[in-house]
Amino acid sequence: MSFVVDTSIALAWCFEDERTQPIMDLLYRLGQTGALAPLLWPLEALNGLSMAQRRRRIDGRQRMELAAFLRELPVTLDTETIEHAWTTTSELAGRHRLSTYDACYLELALRRKLPLATLDKDLIKAAKASGTPVLGT
Repeated sequence: MSFVVDTSIALAWCFEDERTQPIMDLLYRLGQTGALAPLLWPLEALNGLSMAQRRRRIDGRQRMELAAFLRELPVTLDTETIEHAWTTTSELAGRHRLSTYDACYLELALRRKLPLATLDKDLIKAAKASGTPVLGT
């Protein structure tokens, strides 16, 4: 695993108008080395695709195709995420004014000493304040 990937990056891979060279470089890197994500990553990604369908950005067929694309990516889900939710993750959320969902990505990056791939501005700020390298921007 070479980095922790959050949902903002994964969804950017799905939508052509969000793909930049740094985003596509991360997809290539993912294919070479894999990435790590907290257990909630599939649920967040699927929710993002559902929201895109509700907003008529994609249709049902595209939602299913993109879900299959994301499912096949070499992203390993961290089974220890929940063990840190009540302690470290909660503390990081409070300290950096993040949602607990976002804080679990930062907790994982810190615990595994990996860079964090995100486009979320608050999460970028928190990662930088914590000394965690940020990818994707």
